[in-house]
Amino acid sequence: MNILKNRYKKKISYIKNKKEILNKKIYKNNLYKFSNYLIFIFLSCFQFIPEIIIISILICIIIYSSVSLYSKKYIYSSAENIPYNDVALVLGTSKYLHDGRINMYFKFRMDAAYELYQKGKVKYILVSGDNRYKSYNEPRQMRLDLIKLGVNKNHIFLDFAGFRTRDSIIRANKVFELSNFTIVSQPFHNERAILIARQKNINAIGYNANNVRKLYRIRQFPREFGARVLMFMDIILNKPPKFYGDIIKIEEREITKYKSNKINKKLNGERKK
Repeated sequence: MNILKNRYKKKISYIKNKKEILNKKIYKNNLYKFSNYLIFIFLSCFQFIPEIIIISILICIIIYSSVSLYSKKYIYSSAENIPYNDVALVLGTSKYLHDGRINMYFKFRMDAAYELYQKGKVKYILVSGDNRYKSYNEPRQMRLDLIKLGVNKNHIFLDFAGFRTRDSIIRANKVFELSNFTIVSQPFHNERAILIARQKNINAIGYNANNVRKLYRIRQFPREFGARVLMFMDIILNKPPKFYGDIIKIEEREITKYKSNKINKKLNGERKK
């Protein structure tokens, strides 16, 4: 403890001495004075670089973990245990990597969406992704793969303006008029998506697609951390999606053993009348 105290005393003494020297100087103009103060602030911060690094790491851990802890209770890894929702929202990504190989994030999401559909845990699938260029169309590719797996093409709806996770979530609510849906993606992505949805008072739950190999997950961590920081900024600023558009209704077109929340509400309303 004494060693630490002496260390900080020296650092504070150094800063005070620099401040006194700075105050005694006679400046020719305000710009020169301002630049000297900036240098002083930089040198002062430089004295506490180890402390700044430690605090920054702790903040990173808190930000990342807080999202995971909050969303955990709304996310499922078993298709047997997950509650039924009319619609699964599948978050988009590219099917192919830069080297031409299949993107396993994509493949596992399609497999997970099909599993929910096959087991009767969802009736419809809304695929949301990037389509900002004619040559790049994530929703169309997702639709094609889901049809190949065995999903009825009439049960697949496409959102071409899901440029970001936040856009996909808000558009599912505002454009497709969904207040309850199941988000399908990898665990780290579901955690962030659920927090976005719940913060917007959307009753979303998540279903975890299989994760990729550990090496790829480690590479993904810096990007995901940045995305979580940006997510909090978007929440604070209440950032809207890039596009809204006309309302697209996802409705029952045939009688099934599952009745949607929307239909139940209509029936209850008619009975009350």
